[in-house]
Amino acid sequence: MAARQITGDAAATVVIVTKDRRDDALRAVESAAAQRPAVQVLVMDDGSTDGTADVIREAFPQVRVERFDESEGYIVRRNLGAELASGRILVSIDDDAEMPADDVVASTVADFDEPEIGAVAMPYVDLPDETVRQRAPAADGAYLVHRFRGTAYAVRRDVFLAVGGFRETLFHQAEEADFCVRLIDAGKVVRLGRAEPIRHHASPTRSPERAWFYECRNGVLFAWHNVPMPQLVLHLVKTTLHALWLGRGVGRTALFARGLAAGFAAAARERRSRRAVDSAAWTLYRRLGRETLRLEDVREQVARRELVSRSSAPA
Repeated sequence: MAARQITGDAAATVVIVTKDRRDDALRAVESAAAQRPAVQVLVMDDGSTDGTADVIREAFPQVRVERFDESEGYIVRRNLGAELASGRILVSIDDDAEMPADDVVASTVADFDEPEIGAVAMPYVDLPDETVRQRAPAADGAYLVHRFRGTAYAVRRDVFLAVGGFRETLFHQAEEADFCVRLIDAGKVVRLGRAEPIRHHASPTRSPERAWFYECRNGVLFAWHNVPMPQLVLHLVKTTLHALWLGRGVGRTALFARGLAAGFAAAARERRSRRAVDSAAWTLYRRLGRETLRLEDVREQVARRELVSRSSAPA
């Protein structure tokens, strides 16, 4: 079906991509529709065959539902959702997640209080485990992280589109890291959120073998597309050895090896599209992955990144 442009303006758009998880999606949409002040809710139905789109339209007539006959994966649908949304801030949760309070979006929008903040890693818990992840260690200051997890994040829509969204050839896994390193290269950073944690009901139907394969494949592609020379060579060696060590640990060495091989094959096919970030951006990305820093600790570096990004933009 042809996608319809969403009109109007909103502080935020909640984008939920779903496929064949009707009951989970209903719970997610209900929590998004309950947000105050009201937000735009956009459901991207990636080829469901269980009536998800019709049920959501009937239960929540104020929600925009875009249903597609063919499944192209959640990365493609999240990118398209960003194009269709009218909110200045894009909030994304998985279809098996829910917002526990009606001010989650408002609190997250408030976290974009500095122009350098390009994205917010929203707090969440992976049920039944109640460990809170992606939460700022204190309420004062903007604490940074190198990347967010796709089940709970928010991003400035204009920045998301300018950076190019998620790399669709990754298909599954590692798209967040790939996006965030490019975000840093563009002079923006990811902040840890302060809202009530998203409750993620991890689906029992998820395949660990599929995730392992794509983690290996896309670990290679992440490095190929983003890591500058000469760091790329050592990074690929470490990525390969680490993956094989993990594969041996779970008794799936052959599966992990196939994933790595698929990654190197894809990198060869995509060799002309390699656009690595520069060394300063890569160093900052790695530093944010190792240390808990506040924006004020790296503000000067971020400002320089933004100047570099603007000076290299096409006229």
